[in-house]
Amino acid sequence: MIKNPVPWPNGARCAVVFTWDMDADAILHLAHPNDADTRLSTNSMLRYGPQIGVPRIVELCKDMGVKHTFFVPGWCAEQYPDAVELMVKGGHEVALHGYLHEYPSEMTREQEEFWTRKGADAIAKVSGLYPRGYRAPWYKYSRHSTDILSGLGFVWDTSLMGDDNPYIVRSAGGELVELPSRWQLDDWPQFVHNHDLDFMMPIASPQYAMDVYMAEFEAMWEYGGVWVNCFHPFCSGQVARLMMVRKMMETMQRKGDVWFATGEEVAAHLRQLMSEGKYDPRVDHVPYYTGRLPELAEDYFIRSR
Repeated sequence: MIKNPVPWPNGARCAVVFTWDMDADAILHLAHPNDADTRLSTNSMLRYGPQIGVPRIVELCKDMGVKHTFFVPGWCAEQYPDAVELMVKGGHEVALHGYLHEYPSEMTREQEEFWTRKGADAIAKVSGLYPRGYRAPWYKYSRHSTDILSGLGFVWDTSLMGDDNPYIVRSAGGELVELPSRWQLDDWPQFVHNHDLDFMMPIASPQYAMDVYMAEFEAMWEYGGVWVNCFHPFCSGQVARLMMVRKMMETMQRKGDVWFATGEEVAAHLRQLMSEGKYDPRVDHVPYYTGRLPELAEDYFIRSR
């Protein structure tokens, strides 16, 4: 069903990349800049991520013998350096998730480049390594993002949703390896319920959520794709949900022929295959469109009669 599957290392049937977005309370300050300090309950919920969730996740990964990728806004790295230090000591990848979880698609190119650079510099200062991977906050990747990220030395992204395989996203100014995301592999639709964040979903049980996530895994295992989730330490770092994550990893390990990798490792593998002439990925040229469709011009009907 998946055309042109990637040859995974050691004959694996699929690649699995567990990722975590440590947004912490940056998202509250962005949503309510004038009174976020008064919203203590939501602040406490979000601070749970770096203070409780991340240490617990890192310990689980140590027990399971796997490495994950953590996407961290630069401001969050500055506010919670101990959490980032745990990620680095655990051998995990620390990638970029903006500076204050700002939305690139709502900015000018100059604004986006400023905040992307500021976020990357903050990650580098706290972690000791310049980030190589990126996920746009809320997946709001802009028509300038590829140019900016490639210009800053990034090599891979996971904001877009255009394939089941890793592929290349190419712009006039550069290109990145794209590891496709999926909303069905995000934990917000399953678990997040908070009026301050304007997200009031019915809260699913861990078993229900796991069924959704594992259905996607079984499909990728069957047809050779890549499985990339998007969980959040404040959310899926809670006890019952992290028990779910452990069960997922245990099930994947028992099934076998699964390559557990960081996003950077998958991107490097793809590039190596390409350099050796062993794989030819699909290429998406961005932006897909420039400006408003001519058919949606206000005088289109009159001019077209």
